[in-house]
Amino acid sequence: MNDERICVGVIAGAFGVKGEVRLKSFCAEPEDIATYGPLWTEDDSRSFTVEIARPVKNGFAAMVSGVATKEAADALRGTRLFADRAALPSLPDDEYYHADLIGLDVVDTGGAPLGRVTAVHNHGAGDLLEIAGPGLKNPALLPFTRAAVPTVDLAARRIVVDPPEGVFPE
Repeated sequence: MNDERICVGVIAGAFGVKGEVRLKSFCAEPEDIATYGPLWTEDDSRSFTVEIARPVKNGFAAMVSGVATKEAADALRGTRLFADRAALPSLPDDEYYHADLIGLDVVDTGGAPLGRVTAVHNHGAGDLLEIAGPGLKNPALLPFTRAAVPTVDLAARRIVVDPPEGVFPE
């Protein structure tokens, strides 16, 4: 995966029989996904331009370049789409792309290492950092809030956390 690209959406399969795809956007403004093109596959082997046809449940019906049949659209089911980082808007100081958080070391407010961010999840109620590390049988899920994560230092590749009680074993 190219570090200069950010995942902005995924093709969820065919929509209809004329080559349209169901497109799920991960963008803050979902329809902006069509403005960041071309969009690339995770392995950089293919690129697509996207034209949104209309909103549908859980995404958009869209045309992607090179896809003209239902079978071709179905073959792309699960294909994650990546935009060049330079094409994306700059973020305010307190916002981060998920890709920038994954892999950061996690320490507590006293500097003791707790693990490393392995994923960022959002199930509708805000972002959760998934943290794996020594001493953790299962990954810890930490709310990505200012109270629980007071410091994100991308240059030092670490975050300082003040987790709620019970997130990490004593």
